Amino acid sequence: MPPTLETPRLRLRPYRVTDFEFYAALFSETPVMRFLGGKPLSREVCWTRLIRHIGMWPAMGFGYFVLECKQTGALVGQAGFQELKRDIAPHIDGTLEAGWAITGARQGEGLAGEAMRAALSWADAERPELRATCIIDPENAPSLRLAAKLGFAAFSRTHYQGNPIVVMELERPPSR
Repeated sequence: MPPTLETPRLRLRPYRVTDFEFYAALFSETPVMRFLGGKPLSREVCWTRLIRHIGMWPAMGFGYFVLECKQTGALVGQAGFQELKRDIAPHIDGTLEAGWAITGARQGEGLAGEAMRAALSWADAERPELRATCIIDPENAPSLRLAAKLGFAAFSRTHYQGNPIVVMELERPPSR
């Protein structure tokens, strides 16, 4: 059963099918998609990705959380882990591939860091055997800074689907 985590401002819970409209809206926002391919995702692609996120938990024992503002109940983003068997070298198969996305209106408030610290603490306790990794567009300075604050360090620069990426791994348990 996927967990629900809490931070001072957020409730991190597993995605549900009823989160589809939020998911489709999130991945159509220019500030969100700027470093994730540059263009909005279609509703069809969003549906497929949402179902993948829901299925990741029973299949892999980890997954993404939708981020709910505790004060208002509004959904404000996502954070967590996935296993995609990406066609990149060096490969990151068998790792907790970390990722986060925050709605444009709430970016810059520290929500992604708050959520990822909770998710990484959960992973430390529940999946300590798995190395954590992430891939980030080299132009995405805010995400690169956050990854570094979380303890990730670059170990490769490569391309994924024709776009440059920095491949990072969690080198040591940071103080979250």
